[in-house]
Amino acid sequence: MARGLPADRRYLFVLDGSKALAKAVRSCFGKNVGIQRCQMHKERNVLSNLPKSSHALVRRRLRAAWKMKNYDTAKEELEKLVVYLDDLNPSAAESLREGLENTIAVHKLGVPETLRRSLRSTNPIESCFSMTRKFCRNVKNWKNADMAMRWAGAMLQESQKRFHRLKGYRRMSVLLTALRTQEVDSISQTA
Repeated sequence: MARGLPADRRYLFVLDGSKALAKAVRSCFGKNVGIQRCQMHKERNVLSNLPKSSHALVRRRLRAAWKMKNYDTAKEELEKLVVYLDDLNPSAAESLREGLENTIAVHKLGVPETLRRSLRSTNPIESCFSMTRKFCRNVKNWKNADMAMRWAGAMLQESQKRFHRLKGYRRMSVLLTALRTQEVDSISQTA
């Protein structure tokens, strides 16, 4: 925001599940801000509470629910999975229950499937960070903070060469329209 990002517009934030980050986003952009929870992080969190023998089945059910085209059916399948997990492992069920709505935020906005696949996780930015870490590990002696900042900037520019176009980017207008509609709805609800 200090660099000019308007706080009065609607955005979709794709977050890894950090409660502190979600709280910061809500405090800056309002409690009704669009937050898509990274499905990959959520999957890892749920599976971490389960025995390895259950991983394949639960992973398949999670991914099948997240691939559904319709928000209501996706939510229904995830809620069925929560009931199944309640018997298997209550901690896994609670992990899925917490943030369940946010894992299908792009469904609720009606985002087309190709774009939804790109927005369902934090992988695009994490890939960039991973490449930067890989390039920076060659430096053995960091002289000062300025050197670190120069290297980080140079490595981000180098990483940029490997970026791919966001899948479904041509359908971004659907997301923008949905966010604007949500903005109008939240304004009329407060009026």
